[in-house]
Amino acid sequence: MRTISWRNYLQGWALFGMVGFMTSCLPTAEMEQVVYSNDFSDLDLAGFENARLFVFQSDTVVGYYHNEEVAVTIPDIPAHNYLKITIDILIHDSWDGNPDDGLGGPDIWYMGYDGTEVFRTTFSNTPCVSTYCLYQSYPNDYFRQNVPRSGAVQTNLPGRCLFSSSPNYTTRYSISKLIEHSNPSVRVYMGDELTANNSPDPLCDESWSIAKVEVEAIQTN
Repeated sequence: MRTISWRNYLQGWALFGMVGFMTSCLPTAEMEQVVYSNDFSDLDLAGFENARLFVFQSDTVVGYYHNEEVAVTIPDIPAHNYLKITIDILIHDSWDGNPDDGLGGPDIWYMGYDGTEVFRTTFSNTPCVSTYCLYQSYPNDYFRQNVPRSGAVQTNLPGRCLFSSSPNYTTRYSISKLIEHSNPSVRVYMGDELTANNSPDPLCDESWSIAKVEVEAIQTN
């Protein structure tokens, strides 16, 4: 099974149809249904493994994690051949992105489903100037060089611990992956591999949390 871009998938078929005059054969979505959506505002952790709630900036989120994995199992999914999985995460404090120095990085985050990893990337919350910049891979897979906070949906939040009094040290991302899938249940997992050997308190130095999980089932013809 593989992850693909839903838009690219349809555009590719559309191009094929125009070239081959086969527009009547284009795939269409017969069903698109949100089968799971949880922003934790009702304190619901049903189906979760290794989940714990805490309040960050007046919002209830799941976390915080440092070198841990968390998962949620979603049952009773109607007939489908794709799932769109969207996870909103909060990257707290001094993530260092790509540098592989064995002290402060790389700082990796990953996600997958049913035992298959579909995304592995890094994040960086560091300042970036012409003379110093710790690059991250997101929104691409590891190892790509993008400036810190690339692709973020929110950047003006304070850190959770080490930089709790400083703005711009929690960054929110919304990560979506489209996967081929047909089973009636799915186990979505996510985790991290953080390096903070240069910190006396690694958990305070860098961590992450989950703000929302949503799964949409899609059936195409």
